[in-house]
Amino acid sequence: MHSMNVSVVIPCYRSRATLPELVARLHVSLAEVADDYEILLIVDGSPDDTYAVARALEIEDGRVTAVLLRRNYGQHHASLAGIERARYEITVLMDDDLQHRPEEVHTLLEPLRNPLTDVVYGNAIDEEHSLWRNATSQGVKRAMELMGLPNARLFSSFVALRTDLRDGFGSVSGSAYIDVLLGWSTNAVVAVPVRMDPRTEGSSGYTWSSLVRIAWDMTTGTTQALRFVTVAGYAAFTLGLGLLVYVVFSYFTSDATPGWASQAAMTALFSGLTMLSLGVIGNYVGRLYMSSQHRPTYVVRIQGDAGRHVGLPSAPWVACSSEADRDAVAAAQREREAQSR
Repeated sequence: MHSMNVSVVIPCYRSRATLPELVARLHVSLAEVADDYEILLIVDGSPDDTYAVARALEIEDGRVTAVLLRRNYGQHHASLAGIERARYEITVLMDDDLQHRPEEVHTLLEPLRNPLTDVVYGNAIDEEHSLWRNATSQGVKRAMELMGLPNARLFSSFVALRTDLRDGFGSVSGSAYIDVLLGWSTNAVVAVPVRMDPRTEGSSGYTWSSLVRIAWDMTTGTTQALRFVTVAGYAAFTLGLGLLVYVVFSYFTSDATPGWASQAAMTALFSGLTMLSLGVIGNYVGRLYMSSQHRPTYVVRIQGDAGRHVGLPSAPWVACSSEADRDAVAAAQREREAQSR
């Protein structure tokens, strides 16, 4: 018994080699679990001919829609472009590299049969990255939870959600992170174990430094970081006051010549706290500045369905690009890829 209609959103970047197999396996698995479905291939400004491959899959099957963004905006922004275009009540986000098994989609969908569940994350049974990378990732996620992002330990790019949660995304512009946006909308979040395959093509675009940067951006997407700085300021003031009492007491009760160790420690402590506070506050000010410019989260070059051209809530919905335009872009990509070889 299906009783579900599903939109699958796949951000695509340098995935010309994996898309045909991924889409073929999705057709088989989705036919078993959904009454109707669609596959949205959001090509995130890929420099190769990934869009040409996506366009060929679109021509082959009417359930596939290919959308090309004007430049590389990042996985979260491409995911947002797909969620905004999803037609069905359940949306599944997954990667394009075949690590997320299409056969595991049913595992994500099953908990959504409970009307009180809104988001289901797929967590790998066997971690596919190195021990150091996995330990770092878990540490960063725990830190994110402490900084005010509930369920951060469950975060995964393999996720199923109720499509109407996008109504809670508000007037987001500029940088957008799907997990934060979902956190704005609901706390009815669960996780299920899923099996993942090793990467067969290319390498992950996420380095340790990029993961830390994303975690920083996501945590400063809430006001929890400002509260943390306030608490740290109170703690430093209390520590400084205690050190002051100790120094004055030592001055009157001891003949020892005061050394520089305590002074250096206090200077380092308060200087570090000051720089941390300025960094956090500066990040918030920067976000306000970027938000005031109303930068779009993405801009579409060409698309196969009616939808927004610009990732802003105020942007109008427009008609789809013509067949001739889509074919011309695909042909131009194939020619460029052939010349680069």
